[in-house]
Amino acid sequence: MSEAHTERSGKRGATLRDRIDRGLDRRAFLRTVAGGGYALGLAHWLDVDDFLAADDGEVPVVTALVRDDPADPWSIRERTERVPAAWYAAVEKAFEINDLLARVGFTGYLGSAVVPGDLESGTATVSVGVSSEGHSVNELLGELAEGVEIDVETFIDVDDIGDDSEASEPRLGYPGADGHVPSGVACETPTSLATLGPALYHPDGERRFFVTADHAFDGAEGTTDESLSLPLGGDDAAELGTVARRHPVADVAAVRPTGEIEPTSRIDAPSSPRVRGQFTRFGLATLVARDAELEKVGAMTGHTVGKVQGIDAVTCFTDDFCRRGQLRWGGEMDLTDGDSGSVSYHRDPEGEDGDVLVAGFNNARTWWPGQSYVWGVGAYRLTETHGYHF
Repeated sequence: MSEAHTERSGKRGATLRDRIDRGLDRRAFLRTVAGGGYALGLAHWLDVDDFLAADDGEVPVVTALVRDDPADPWSIRERTERVPAAWYAAVEKAFEINDLLARVGFTGYLGSAVVPGDLESGTATVSVGVSSEGHSVNELLGELAEGVEIDVETFIDVDDIGDDSEASEPRLGYPGADGHVPSGVACETPTSLATLGPALYHPDGERRFFVTADHAFDGAEGTTDESLSLPLGGDDAAELGTVARRHPVADVAAVRPTGEIEPTSRIDAPSSPRVRGQFTRFGLATLVARDAELEKVGAMTGHTVGKVQGIDAVTCFTDDFCRRGQLRWGGEMDLTDGDSGSVSYHRDPEGEDGDVLVAGFNNARTWWPGQSYVWGVGAYRLTETHGYHF
């Protein structure tokens, strides 16, 4: 540790430092941090000295995974930002409450999401969806929710509500001279049509994949090796590859290239944005705090823009299991059948013109009353659970 770092440490967090100097051990320190409103997640991520060396009222968080070299997907590194400590504490506590709700899974629980307040507010909300037979969430949480607002909405007969989306013509994509095809265009499985996502990378063997929604392959087991193709108009199509891995809970299928076409990190939007990396969970939290908008390009609805509505969401509306690490954004008109597999993204605030960071992987939209958003798995969740990155 440098002399300058030591000097800064001595000038900040004096109260906690004095207590440590008087014999407060690390375990007691963690209890003190938690009792003071700071979540244990920060103390686990930072060394004690790093925590105490934070600027007054601010703490560092990792907001994105970005490439040092835009052309090298393996040059990925963490990007950090300093945020108000009170805001961090409120958001982290909301994450913990949301996780508790998902693990308890009480009768009537349909899902929940974290909605951070603006950076100066030091607040966060947990939005909870329950059916008519649901328990009282506030009574269930009791004092655990102190300092975090709980917003409860009740839904009735969710299973009886239909999907009335209208059909339209898909956006077709064509390989460039370099053999690459951008994302945001139609792709076909043996049973349905979906949207091709930008190249998905896995560090194990430095592999790159085409990617689309896993549910597009429902019913395709055993047929043409679960192949993925690129429709070119009429009956013409180009081979993209075959499924290497299916992840039903995340609703993601990674497809191994087997033809002449290669996956790329370009998106088929007017500005032809280039994917430079992805947001972390706290990176998404800062987007909500700044009232930021996300974009997406789907094979059916094309380019749309919408606000982030909730992060770290849990969705239990559609299956006999709950999907975690979900992102809610935009409105129900931003997605329809065939758009699944597109990504939501936001410009890279520190990148070159046209650089973007992926926020999430779109899978569905709401069809129940009182709610209007697109939902799908957050990019950070794919990294945490399966090792992939964009």
